[in-house]
Amino acid sequence: MQILSVHNRYQIRGGEEECYEAEATLLKERGHNVAVYEKDNAQVVASNKLQMAIETIWSTKAYSDFTQQLKNQPYNVVHLHNFFPLISPSVYYAAKAEGVSIVQTLHNYRLVCPNALFFRDGKICEDCLGKFVPYPGVLHGCYRDNRAVSAATASMLTVHRTMGTWTNIVDKYITLTNFAREKLIQGGLPAEKIVVKPNFVDPDPGVGSGNGGYALYVGRISVEKGIDILLEAWSKLSIPVPLKIVGDGPLRDLVVQATRRFDHIEWLGRKPMSEVHELMGEAMFLVFPSKWYETFGRVAIEAFAKGTPVIASKIGAIAELIDHMHTGLHFQPSEPEDLAAKVDWALANPQKLALMRGEARAEYEAKYTAEINYQQLIDIYQDLSN
Repeated sequence: MQILSVHNRYQIRGGEEECYEAEATLLKERGHNVAVYEKDNAQVVASNKLQMAIETIWSTKAYSDFTQQLKNQPYNVVHLHNFFPLISPSVYYAAKAEGVSIVQTLHNYRLVCPNALFFRDGKICEDCLGKFVPYPGVLHGCYRDNRAVSAATASMLTVHRTMGTWTNIVDKYITLTNFAREKLIQGGLPAEKIVVKPNFVDPDPGVGSGNGGYALYVGRISVEKGIDILLEAWSKLSIPVPLKIVGDGPLRDLVVQATRRFDHIEWLGRKPMSEVHELMGEAMFLVFPSKWYETFGRVAIEAFAKGTPVIASKIGAIAELIDHMHTGLHFQPSEPEDLAAKVDWALANPQKLALMRGEARAEYEAKYTAEINYQQLIDIYQDLSN
């Protein structure tokens, strides 16, 4: 099978890039020809703002380049991961003109929310959900805290709703969870075109012992990830279990202050994935205190692969991934008291926590391996040709 993978890279590398690269590798290793069409958002800095706004709606250069690439090599599928802002939806039309099937993986909520997160001012925001013109996102400057670029984003969404791009041109959407699928349907995407295929972890990192005697947080140190809730919860524990924090971000000073106040909180900064997996495997449990509607939660399934249970906010996709009392525990989002109570329960019930380790690993083996994911992806591609 011939696949053209399309992605607009961010200036700061994130989980989306890792997932799309892993998927391309998965296909290549199984004999498929995967070509890549990419742009890098670093180019945005040097762009004329008006021209950039126009290109966000329709990039004539991307359309031309893409058409040429499709003519040079026949493809069965064009699979987009992120077209925003440099590539633009114009490439959908280039693929359609060449008769190539179009698959779009939705790693965020961009098609129904200008800032792609459903998160504003430290809390969930659905003001634009279901609105044909997402004007609240402009009024609040939701994209990059800037009304002008938010207006360009909202214009792109509105123009392509008017053109029927989202409903008529794309052949199939992939979401990572049922939660994300339902939100996108609420936002106007056609339910019959949206299938669920999660991310995966490969290679299998192997099971850890869970004997490290600490809890672990891995992720961006930012408000939407709930790092403030995590730190406040740790000040309320009955037993001051050690907490290791891996990652970096805008709230790093808050973490540094916490490490000065509490001897049992340790900030490790960024770590290579091999070290992260080692830390996961030895942790008693992973804490996932997110405040926003995560579209997936790759860190959680990495923990499952190591046999480590996850204590997570009961919100968004992460609530869907965690089976309460089986692969981990739920706590009420943005409630540090409830998180502290769940941590206290886990520490008081080591035998039940040990059983969860086995169930977490079984969940990984049943849903998140490379082979399972590969078959799901191929089924989606093949369904387009039927």
